[in-house]
Amino acid sequence: METTKFALGQAVPRTEDPRLLKGHGNYVDDCNLRNQAHAFMVRSPHAHAEIKSIDAAEALSMPGVVAVLTGADYDADGLGYIAGPTPYKRRDGSVMYRPPRPAITADRVRHVGQIAAMVVAETVEQAKDAAEAVEIDYEALPVNVSTADARQAPRIWDDCADNESFLYEVGDKAAVDAAIAGAAHVIRQRYVINRITANAMEPRGALSDYDPRTERYTIYTGVQRPYAWRTNLAKNLFHVRESQIRFVTGDLGGSFGMKGAIYPEVPLTAWASKRLGRPVKWRCERSEGFPADDHARDNVSDVTLALDADGKFLAMGVETTAAVGAYLAFLGMGAPTGNVGGLAGVYTTPAMHVAVSAVLTNTSPTSPYRGAGRPEASYILERTIDIAARKLGMDPVALRRRNMIPSGELPYKTPLTFTYDCGEFEAVLDKTLAKADYDGFAARRAEAEAVGKLRGIGISCTIERAAAAQLETAELRFDPTGDATILIGTTPHGQGHETIYKQLVCGTLGLDPDTVRVIEGDTDAVSFGTGTGGSRTATIGTAAVLKAMEKVIDKTKRIAAHSLEAATEDIVFEEGQFSIAGTDRVMSFLEAAALAFDPTKLPPDMEPTLAELASYTPEVANYPNGCHIVEVEITPETGQIALDRYSVVDDCGYELNPLLVKGQVHGGIAQGVGQALMENMVYDPDSGQLLSGSFMDYSMPRAGDLCNYDVGAHPVLTKTNPLGVKGVGEAGTVGALAAVMNAINNALAPLGIEHFEMPATPDRVWKAIAEVRSSSNQGPA
Repeated sequence: METTKFALGQAVPRTEDPRLLKGHGNYVDDCNLRNQAHAFMVRSPHAHAEIKSIDAAEALSMPGVVAVLTGADYDADGLGYIAGPTPYKRRDGSVMYRPPRPAITADRVRHVGQIAAMVVAETVEQAKDAAEAVEIDYEALPVNVSTADARQAPRIWDDCADNESFLYEVGDKAAVDAAIAGAAHVIRQRYVINRITANAMEPRGALSDYDPRTERYTIYTGVQRPYAWRTNLAKNLFHVRESQIRFVTGDLGGSFGMKGAIYPEVPLTAWASKRLGRPVKWRCERSEGFPADDHARDNVSDVTLALDADGKFLAMGVETTAAVGAYLAFLGMGAPTGNVGGLAGVYTTPAMHVAVSAVLTNTSPTSPYRGAGRPEASYILERTIDIAARKLGMDPVALRRRNMIPSGELPYKTPLTFTYDCGEFEAVLDKTLAKADYDGFAARRAEAEAVGKLRGIGISCTIERAAAAQLETAELRFDPTGDATILIGTTPHGQGHETIYKQLVCGTLGLDPDTVRVIEGDTDAVSFGTGTGGSRTATIGTAAVLKAMEKVIDKTKRIAAHSLEAATEDIVFEEGQFSIAGTDRVMSFLEAAALAFDPTKLPPDMEPTLAELASYTPEVANYPNGCHIVEVEITPETGQIALDRYSVVDDCGYELNPLLVKGQVHGGIAQGVGQALMENMVYDPDSGQLLSGSFMDYSMPRAGDLCNYDVGAHPVLTKTNPLGVKGVGEAGTVGALAAVMNAINNALAPLGIEHFEMPATPDRVWKAIAEVRSSSNQGPA
């Protein structure tokens, strides 16, 4: 095998895939320990109710039942809360309201699916049977599930009268108000971005084992940020030293942000293991996951865009109400606030102001989900531009081009938190227009009309922040035989981490990828790490590995110089071998690495072995950007929407592996399309019951709902990290939601429908068409 073909920039297949496809993955449910018991959670059927009493006598008498644990037991053992950051303020200037969240409630339930008791038995089936026998007397309370009306609804928490957790503001409101007052054109629109859920291929789970000899908890679970979980649970819930908790994360069957939250079931299994003196395992069933997993999105935004007579953007104001659920998730405040800078887009809008009110509702908590505020911001902006273009009688592309940031003006400080370091936004737009045959759309629309179809085209030009400044740690160590191990604090859930790390090391050092092992997600094996999230691994993870590898090269360079009897400064390292400059005397990297284990062959001041640790933190984030152009066809008689053409060009900087980049874009697009067309978490407004609690009622996109994607690249390398990389993990979703909804609205616009909200299900689309045709006497749909 020629190792030079396994290097950065090569579109090599993922090295993880053969193992995973053969069923050799190591997921949570693959983990089992001797003498383990099984837990099953008794969950509230009420959205809001007082717990009057719990009777577990019958359940405890059933076969195989080991224990029934309640909130009273939890409190008696002195356990604390699932906590998280509190960086914001309330309207009165006081610290933001983060409700106290025990892993199991003792007095009141505040959303359907909240844990009221935990049954532990010898088998899962026995635990399920016993859970049915646990009698809980509830007293129902008023319910609040409306995001828009939450602040006027009955309070969920006695000490939070208006149900508002915090108010976040950024920008210049006075400048925005002044610009709107004097603008030639003012566009106002309300957007409802519906609640959805991740539905990862692998449901959540946990296996915990408490060792009384060492007083340590070992927790096997799928999690994106094991080190943050360890710190949080040690300090706030278990009240132990951090070294007393070990998290082990193996393969993750998808996460998309959902498994970044700290869930109650994880500490509950650990607590139960300590109480019972044996390992305790819990696995989430699919129907259980709908109410128990953290959800996402669920925003209502009122947007005002001011333009001058020529269509130049003057100002934009956004007021968003974001539902965070009955409890604030570990990073629940992040999605509504962390990426509002994306509302500035790739445009020169001089004045902006955003206000985000985070409200508590009797619903499951919300957490980051692929994009984490980025798709919402881009949708609001790009949809508003299309509405403005229609009202001004301009082509949507022309309006965007008129307001686009010229390449010569970068770095560019936006009015909202972000400073873009590089990018060629108009070039990306032009490349996508050509790829999509934008000029040929009119003819394709006419062909569709001739057969009774409604055809629309949608565009989005989006930018996002990726890889915010956070620490990552990597270690590169070698065995005497030359095999290498990369240990790093990131956690994989389908991105291809192992592959890109191997490409970096093998391509530089001349190693065979089969001799390189990657270890992630074990807090005992890796010294520290931030984990995975926010499109950070390609930027920060690889940079940490690069730094460790550079230390390895520096050491082996000195070894080679000593062995070749040359000065270190005369040694050149290229393509996996050292040479004396200007001569043909060479030594391979592996030869130098082997000498590192022979003290007699080393310089006098050098320690034997070869293992180097390095950390990396970027000073600033990077800003991937792209353009999506979508065409859809609607069948008026059924409301069915078909994606017909999809073109996208992304600037994600240097592409470590173009094949993986395309895979990330493909997957992201599917999730954006899913929300646009069908996905929807629905609660009954009166009872707070989850009406879309299974795949019978919650629709997910399938292959037939999608089309072929024409994916292109326009890499502009960033100087914010050593490899010039920009994150790509969320780019597909960020651009897809806006582009698809713009295409749907463009198809419906000739009928007089000015704005149609997601999800564009056939039923909703058919009703909208029937209503407008009925009111205008256009005949039946």
